[in-house]
Amino acid sequence: MSTHSNHPFHLVDYSPWPLTGAIGAMTTVSGLVKWFHQYDSSLLFLGTFITTLTMYQWWRDITREGTYQGLHSYVVTIGLRWGMILFIVSEVFFFISFFWAFFHSSLSPAIELGSMWPPAGIIPFNPFQIPLLNTAILLASGVTVTWAHHSLMEGNHSQAAQGLFFTILLGIYFSILQAYEYIEAPFTIADSVYGSTFFMATGFHGLHVLIGTSFLAICLIRHLKFHFSMNHHFGFEAAAWYWHFVDIVWLFLYISIYWWGS
Repeated sequence: MSTHSNHPFHLVDYSPWPLTGAIGAMTTVSGLVKWFHQYDSSLLFLGTFITTLTMYQWWRDITREGTYQGLHSYVVTIGLRWGMILFIVSEVFFFISFFWAFFHSSLSPAIELGSMWPPAGIIPFNPFQIPLLNTAILLASGVTVTWAHHSLMEGNHSQAAQGLFFTILLGIYFSILQAYEYIEAPFTIADSVYGSTFFMATGFHGLHVLIGTSFLAICLIRHLKFHFSMNHHFGFEAAAWYWHFVDIVWLFLYISIYWWGS
């Protein structure tokens, strides 16, 4: 690609990663279907491997462009910021659909549910046990990621690393507790609309926690390699925005599904 241009925008080089990412996603979903029906996880592992390899190489290329080649100028960064904002807005509407389904069914329970909520025969979780602990964990992680962000803006490398490390630990702890909660759940996703809305909403939130934890882990690795400066660290900012979004969604989930819905 020519280094001379008459515009301030960054036009990326030809890349195979969107294609390999699509192949990886298709293979992963096909593997999930095969696993659900035939209890064979070989295709799922292949899809996960392709997707992971694509992620690593795609992120490597973006890191090179932004850190070493200087292609992420101020104008380009503004575009990236708007892209991340619009992505988070799309995620907000994604979760609104689950809340809509939950309140549509819970505010006027059908006769098939026993005209009550939770439906007859469903034993909900105690909102003051693991769900409350998970709420405290995510709120604490919001504090630690903000600590890391302010430390980075002040040029305090070690404190930023510590804040990121503790945020990642809290994210992993949350995921472990949610997995334990799912294992011990007295109902399944097939138990009426309550089970469906509960596991869809909390399950997709759990997936977002795993994605956010991976996002922050990459940022920690980059931070330890001195990829971020006081004025140029949008990769970390995007991860922090995403993590705050995950925190806020959990608060709505806790209040509506765990506490009010129980």
